[in-house]
Amino acid sequence: MSATLERAGLHVESVGAGPPLVLLHGWAMHSGLFGPLLPGLADRFRVHAVDLPGHGRSQAAAPDTLDGYVDAVARSIGAREALTVLGWSFGGQVALRWASREGDRVTRLVLVCTSPRFVAAPDWPHAMAAATLARFGDDLVSDWRQTLLRFLTLQVQGSDEGRRALAHLRRQLFARGDPKRSSIAAALRVLAATDLRAEVRSVTAPALAIAGERDTLAPAAAGAWLARAMPDARFARIDGAAHAPFLSHRAAFDRALAGFLHDAG
Repeated sequence: MSATLERAGLHVESVGAGPPLVLLHGWAMHSGLFGPLLPGLADRFRVHAVDLPGHGRSQAAAPDTLDGYVDAVARSIGAREALTVLGWSFGGQVALRWASREGDRVTRLVLVCTSPRFVAAPDWPHAMAAATLARFGDDLVSDWRQTLLRFLTLQVQGSDEGRRALAHLRRQLFARGDPKRSSIAAALRVLAATDLRAEVRSVTAPALAIAGERDTLAPAAAGAWLARAMPDARFARIDGAAHAPFLSHRAAFDRALAGFLHDAG
């Protein structure tokens, strides 16, 4: 059973039957990216694939805080039942904040190529330099389309199966229309300002951090740190993968995810 709804200004595609599983995509993308995962997940779950505010087909404006994203997603899901939430990249930061705020609702957490902080600091080397991210923001103004296409290339850089993943990313980038430039710029500012390290230890839900061995945007060391910091978490590194292992290394990704969902279920 499938349904497509507009809830609280967000575009939500729901498929399958079973306990609810929410999928949150990364910056400048949309939930259509998760298409290859849906058939397998829908066998066990009622999957809700959400377009974040200001992304994809969602009409809601992009918030200027991470809590604004959490509020919008929480309203779009509605019912107060226990949820498994899977977030990729920036979507993982939304999922982390949601779990730290509503631990009684987010009862299982999957963080895919996510970092508590995407910008490097003296005490946080597992990230890109602040100047690099700032240049990225400037490039969005001067040539947003080429900047986004270059960002896709960075997501698969170093992956030994990157060509297939890059082809899917390119097909999906504009599949729901041109990304809203003001919205993705606002989301980039939120991403640049977010640091979740202090609150990670309060996330008590069983969690899985999946990282790509060759990820340069959210290095595997960041995922390993998350798994150590959370009270009930495990870590899975996908060898040969970069920032999109669910596209480039499906078999290894599916094994890690299925094992966690089975054990934590």
